Amino acid sequence: MELAVLGLSDRTRPVVRSADSEKITINLGYVDLGHIDLLVSESVYANRSDFIRTAVRNQIERHAEVTRQSVARKRVELGLRRYDRADLEAHREAGTTLDIRVLGMASIAADVSPELARAAIASVEVMGSLQASPAVKAALADRLR
Repeated sequence: MELAVLGLSDRTRPVVRSADSEKITINLGYVDLGHIDLLVSESVYANRSDFIRTAVRNQIERHAEVTRQSVARKRVELGLRRYDRADLEAHREAGTTLDIRVLGMASIAADVSPELARAAIASVEVMGSLQASPAVKAALADRLR
């Protein structure tokens, strides 16, 4: 996932917009939601989403050392990792398979066939988002962790 800083708010916080993002639904108690709405009405945050994104980033930063250790221990790639047909064909031809481990987004190119994906990918573990055609996802269903 690529992030771009678009500008600074009047409170000198960077306003960050994601080129690709995943929509989630969360349940909050009425009192928590009321606190968020109060902060938005006082212009501390632009909207509820701004508050939630900021809270998530703050918690990720707070636990950065745990994440760093886990990424190193599990040998996870961090960020956006794209697998194209040429990558997978090279593994198939070499007789090797990939164990995909990504924290962020893993993307399998649209020109990758389900057969090639099964031949070249041994396992997939994505903490974040996996982008692939429905056919490729179905072909790898038994290899997803």
